[in-house]
Amino acid sequence: MELGTQKMQQMLEFWQKHTEEQPEIKLLDFVKMSASLEDELEIEHDSMISDLMGKLQDKSQLTMVGDIPLLQGTLRDYQKRGVSWLQYLENLGLNGCLADDMGLGKSVQVIARLVQEKETTDSTLPTLLIAPTSVIGNWQKEIEKFAPHLQAIIHHGSGRIQELEAFKSTCLNCDVVITSFTLVRQDEKLFNHFEWRRIVVDEAQNIKNPKTAQTRAILKLSAQYRLALTGTPVENRLLDLWSIFNFLNPGYLGKEAQFRKSFEIPIQKDNDRMKSATLKKLVEPLILRRVKTDPLIINDLPDKVEQKVYCNLTKEQASLYEALVKDVAEKINEVEGIKRKGLILSTLMKLKQICNHPAQFLQDGSEFSAARSQKLQRLADMAEEAISEGESLLVFSQFTEVCDGLERHFKHHYHYNTYYIHGGTNRTKREQMITQFQNPETEPSVFILSLKAGGVGITLTKANHVFHFDRWWNPAVEDQATDRAFRIGQTKNVFVHKFVALGTLEEKIDQMIEDKKKLSSQVIGSDESWLTELDNEAFKQLIQLNKVALLE
Repeated sequence: MELGTQKMQQMLEFWQKHTEEQPEIKLLDFVKMSASLEDELEIEHDSMISDLMGKLQDKSQLTMVGDIPLLQGTLRDYQKRGVSWLQYLENLGLNGCLADDMGLGKSVQVIARLVQEKETTDSTLPTLLIAPTSVIGNWQKEIEKFAPHLQAIIHHGSGRIQELEAFKSTCLNCDVVITSFTLVRQDEKLFNHFEWRRIVVDEAQNIKNPKTAQTRAILKLSAQYRLALTGTPVENRLLDLWSIFNFLNPGYLGKEAQFRKSFEIPIQKDNDRMKSATLKKLVEPLILRRVKTDPLIINDLPDKVEQKVYCNLTKEQASLYEALVKDVAEKINEVEGIKRKGLILSTLMKLKQICNHPAQFLQDGSEFSAARSQKLQRLADMAEEAISEGESLLVFSQFTEVCDGLERHFKHHYHYNTYYIHGGTNRTKREQMITQFQNPETEPSVFILSLKAGGVGITLTKANHVFHFDRWWNPAVEDQATDRAFRIGQTKNVFVHKFVALGTLEEKIDQMIEDKKKLSSQVIGSDESWLTELDNEAFKQLIQLNKVALLE
């Protein structure tokens, strides 16, 4: 049964009046009681409370939100249901965890809720969005894309506001303040200075350790609403689940020691099914998790979902990038003809290397670590999420040194089942790897391919995630690579993730390609050579680093 808007409004008014009259009885208490004492607890089935509880326990009863006029984009039906759920929980004063599978668009659902709220309420308090450093730039781009009218600022880097009153007045003139886990701890006094409308914690598995200074700082923050986002299946890691709920609804699952005794030990050591069922009933009303294999979701998604993954440069990358740009700006005025063309092409190649990882550009045998490149950090995080969901992935790069580094990184740091095809892989080994990867019995795996070696004649339909670590400036070449997974025999939706380094030539060329997709391929050739036709000033502008995009 779907409840209409009028009935919902009556229910909300009833509950708000009920809590004013009996503030000691919270809805969260009812949820807890009904989960723990289901057989003994009797609630009149036609009562308002019963209706409220029914909608919490069966989210399909929620009325789907209509179009949100100021949102620059169209929500899929399951995303509209997600926004309805967020709105419904907040109206009831509850805090929840949006735990949709990676690729289903958690961020756009949050942005849609912010836009919806701005249209319908008078709240002037900002939302604080806490995320890993590697996704801060991505959040900024998503807000610019879907809700350019929202005022969003990034609190990060050495130039950030650190004076209390200036911070407060800046924040109160914003809709969203985006910051990192590290800075919430470092700038604790600033963030604790006033109450936030809501706190959104992205990649909420980062607060799984309640003893860290970072988690303690987040728990101290004051807000009207709290929301956790995670793509990893939290129900499999009980202490992570407790930590997330300790942030959302402190005390709801008891103290940590009490939770371990009541749930973690009986469930994990004794396989106690009753305890497992009770815990599920406790958390299920406050978690919304949709998976790609759900028939309703599959029907709602296009066969291929493409998204850009925006990453900032690290301090080391930015300094290498600027030094190279300065050097080239001096040289380009002194060369002509074939030498000029050669200088432009070699500069593009070097800048792309810097955007990938400093070790690739420096060629000095230094460590290929995630701390030196947000692209690598983001890829590692997203791969971990996909593997934890039982999914396999393809990673393309046009550089063999990057592919080599990625293979080592995934094998040695994460111990994933990893395959790698490059130009030197012989036919027998190549076919053996493809067969193993495609075998349904093989565990979720990472398959790394150099763009040219993996471009044709390979079917890897077991993968439903495709990552382009660096960009090939001819969209047709990228599409051909993507089609290794997206072809006949693929029974799942394919998610394509294209990495772009913010503030660099990657972002500018990506925008040029998007703009010129409407024009013929004569404008954008099969490789970078079309960029050599730019005059000196246009080329200098293209490669100039936009410092606004730097977080350091």
